[in-house]
Amino acid sequence: MTATVLVINSGSSSIKYQLVDPEGGQALASGLVERIGEAEGHIEHKAGGQVTERYERVSDHGEGLRQVLALFEEVGPDLAEAGIVAVGHRVVMGGSAYDGPVRIDDDVLGVIEELSPLAPLHNPANLTGIQVGRMLLPDVPHVAVFDTAFFRNLPDDAATYALDREVAEKFSVRRYGAHGTSHQYVSAKAAEMLGRDDLKQIVLHLGNGASASAVVGGRAVDTSMGLTPLEGLVMGTRTGDIDAAVVFHLARNGGMSVDEIDNLFNKRSGLKGLTGENDLREVHRLIDAGDENARVGLGVYTHRLRKYIGSYAAVMGGLDVLSFTAGVGENDDVVRAGAVKGLEFLGVEIDLEKNQVRSKEPRVISPDGARVTVMVIPTNEELAIARQAMSLL
Repeated sequence: MTATVLVINSGSSSIKYQLVDPEGGQALASGLVERIGEAEGHIEHKAGGQVTERYERVSDHGEGLRQVLALFEEVGPDLAEAGIVAVGHRVVMGGSAYDGPVRIDDDVLGVIEELSPLAPLHNPANLTGIQVGRMLLPDVPHVAVFDTAFFRNLPDDAATYALDREVAEKFSVRRYGAHGTSHQYVSAKAAEMLGRDDLKQIVLHLGNGASASAVVGGRAVDTSMGLTPLEGLVMGTRTGDIDAAVVFHLARNGGMSVDEIDNLFNKRSGLKGLTGENDLREVHRLIDAGDENARVGLGVYTHRLRKYIGSYAAVMGGLDVLSFTAGVGENDDVVRAGAVKGLEFLGVEIDLEKNQVRSKEPRVISPDGARVTVMVIPTNEELAIARQAMSLL
């Protein structure tokens, strides 16, 4: 019987899941429960080439996961016959506690909860998914795989903020990063495809959340997200890098509370704050219609990408591979072209025809013989989580 792993990614109002064959790399089933707690929820289950959809209220995560298990029983594949050996849970923040996957027990749950202030939008939701999953599937081991684990051993030069050391140590202030599972998967895939394990790589994970990493020989040496997932690149609704004194300015002169500024930086800024839209497809539509704010917003977005590419090439002392991944990175040829514009002096350029190809397969989009190989590599965090869970067990 094939050994499988059920991967659960629990968000604040959603649950993504996949039943994965870690050895073969196939997803035997996948789905999404969204709009949890709203008047009408949406459930989508894909298995055996068929898609089953339901529109009904999903009161909470417990109800959502019960619906998922019922769909496995009703539509398939039957979990009782699927050979599940583990349930793998995505957890965003592992802090300094974890540099790899860990089997979940009550002590691990306690640590995840303690770390919630460092990822307030993510860890509480991840924790809920774990608690419900353990309750509904009590007979298989549950494994936590942390977004921060790949960056746990960043060099001190990259991980340390220039903050009073006693304050930093007391409140665990350092760069933790995020999206590590994706960065690890994509950098390893690039090394595999090119047949080299000594590569100097930059990975750009561009979705609604966005992050960059510098990876040398398979080891992360820098990353754009910091204490929380707010720092770094311009994102769908997050500011990314911003002068910390903006907080003091808005508090003193704008009369804004800490919670209001938190909401502003995390939910009302980024592309949404600049253009009114957090979906780049809509931003492109606005640009085509002559919207100047959208044009400037996209310019800010790609300018930040170029800054990170240049700085990470300097950190590594060179660059062999630049990879784009995640929803925007994999599908938006305009963003990819904008990100590398003017970087020919680094050996970074793309072939316009290759760049415009739409594919779900990993591919090279730089010209033949280019000094830097530019790639598009679809991420597969679920497969990476499943394989890490299996490696632990």
